[in-house]
Amino acid sequence: MSGHSKWSTIKRKKEKTDGQRAKIFTKIGRELMIAVREGGGPDPSSNPRLREVIAKAKANNIPNDNIDRSIKKAAGSSDTSSYESISYEGYGPSGIAVIVETLTDNRNRTAGDIRHYFDKYGGNMGTPGCVSYLFNKKGVIVIEREGLDEDTVMEDALEAGAADFQASEDVFEIFTEPDDFTAVYGDLEAKKYSFVSAEVEQVPDVYTALTDEEAVAKMNKLLDMLDDNDDVQNVWHNWENAE
Repeated sequence: MSGHSKWSTIKRKKEKTDGQRAKIFTKIGRELMIAVREGGGPDPSSNPRLREVIAKAKANNIPNDNIDRSIKKAAGSSDTSSYESISYEGYGPSGIAVIVETLTDNRNRTAGDIRHYFDKYGGNMGTPGCVSYLFNKKGVIVIEREGLDEDTVMEDALEAGAADFQASEDVFEIFTEPDDFTAVYGDLEAKKYSFVSAEVEQVPDVYTALTDEEAVAKMNKLLDMLDDNDDVQNVWHNWENAE
């Protein structure tokens, strides 16, 4: 089946997660809180947004106890902090398309920070819609290939309702429609698969390679600065073979 391998990008995320688990836990904890407050309460069976974030949390190796604790805290919290979900779009070095998804309680601070990163590392922040047309929202589930039979995994994924399946040297990548993501994930989890990554992502239609070493260095620094910002939840881009 068709599809562009994004395993190198996943590897980058995985390595980043391994080095900054506390920050990742904090960011996903915030997503859980917002999902409970805005998605329909603490019961994942009636809150699709919460189910989606729980899948992401599990794929990031957040213990179930931590997830349950975050959900209960959000349900019973009297914290009145108001967070907004705001996406920013722009261009990295050599025109790499970038979408930055944030949760912020101060949009002026966040917008200023994001604009500064783009300007400092060879890019520029654009207007809403300037690059999002290059992406499609899809559920993406990544399973490590080692020890697994490709035909069996593909059959399990398609029977669960996956829309696409791709095998690479290291992993199996399973793509779903956004609304089908939690059902497909749940079926595969029940079959005891373990996941490198599992969430609804912005997947590019086309990818752009960087060959200039300076542009590569700037793009890496831009991604590092965005990842390290507490307000930034997700960063999507169309850099091909990001390392």
